[in-house]
Amino acid sequence: MWLSEFEIVLRDRVIPNGAVRIEDGRIAEIRNRPVEHADIEGGGRLLLPGFIDMHGDMVEREVEPRIGVHVPMRIGIAELDKKLASCGITTAYAALSFIGASVTSGVLRSQDHTTEIIDTIAGLKDDLLVDHRIHARFEVTFTPALPALRKLMDAGRLHLISLMDHTPGQGQYRDVELYIARIAKERGMSVAAASEVVGKRMAGREGQGDVLNALQDLSARAQAAAIVLASHDDDTLEKVELVHGLGAALSEFPVTLEAAREARRLGMHTAMGAPNALRGESYSGNLSARQAYQAGLLDMLASDYHPASILPAVLGLAELRGDGLAAAAALTSANPAAALGLTDRGAIEPGLLADLVVADRHPVPRVRATFRAGRMIYGDGTLAPAGQAERLGPVAAERLPAA
Repeated sequence: MWLSEFEIVLRDRVIPNGAVRIEDGRIAEIRNRPVEHADIEGGGRLLLPGFIDMHGDMVEREVEPRIGVHVPMRIGIAELDKKLASCGITTAYAALSFIGASVTSGVLRSQDHTTEIIDTIAGLKDDLLVDHRIHARFEVTFTPALPALRKLMDAGRLHLISLMDHTPGQGQYRDVELYIARIAKERGMSVAAASEVVGKRMAGREGQGDVLNALQDLSARAQAAAIVLASHDDDTLEKVELVHGLGAALSEFPVTLEAAREARRLGMHTAMGAPNALRGESYSGNLSARQAYQAGLLDMLASDYHPASILPAVLGLAELRGDGLAAAAALTSANPAAALGLTDRGAIEPGLLADLVVADRHPVPRVRATFRAGRMIYGDGTLAPAGQAERLGPVAAERLPAA
């Protein structure tokens, strides 16, 4: 199958008007010019590598859209699958939490509920559009979760583990006053009551025993199972050095530029949220993804909590540096593929899986079609079969570069 008349984004450059041939689910050939008799004509649209999303928090909300309101888990996961495909995501790491009641309440992130979601995704894997993998978010103060994590690791259900510590006063919540205000707003309580809740959490952290031995055991098990280990919300040089010593190869959502710089010095990959990059700021008041990218310290973009942010974030970052769209697109394709050991995908080049995203820049950044292993898993009806380019409309026709 030939896809022709596309602006093709490669690892290191962009072909203004070229063609790609797909055979047996993989990219077989790339040409710098359009071809005749193509199966699909792009009309000058962008063709990017499929997005590899290493951290998406959406699944828990999809199966429990309101606190205490549950939809059948298989339905919720299938609906999220469609949403991810429509946003250009072809490989998705569902970020699922193993976290104690001191951090959150209700069933939304309970240990049993999380394990059930993982089992359901595994059971549906062959029927889903996107390649779904599991990113286990382990709150380091919640050691009762360790047996469940070990069991899932032994069963081959986990693909990425991140070490988290959401205790107020450090990491993501180092600004205690800002965190208290947020708790008060989210829970509809007074600032005084929220301050008491936060104070109890901070005191509980001080009462925790030494978790270092447990983390070292978890790290050894992860390495033996070829599971990538990440650290969450690194805020100090000491924190980065500690998690690197534990075997963490990835620093996700570094809180400060200094932490991101130290992670890079130690050879760790860095990841931040696409919503942060799109908005230009962190909702927690931490490091801006744009600032990190301009400093050359950002390797990956993740959907975090909003998958539709990925495409416009990539296009926005492409304007910030001289290396343009190829470098920005690598944040959601080649770079996460390398960091996560996915050697069969992550770029538009012969031999790799034909995981592709067709997109428009104007009038707003928008995914028009998504291909996984050469099969269209999402299309909005505007991608024209050969000989029907008029369906693209006058805007696309004007945008099409000359052959």
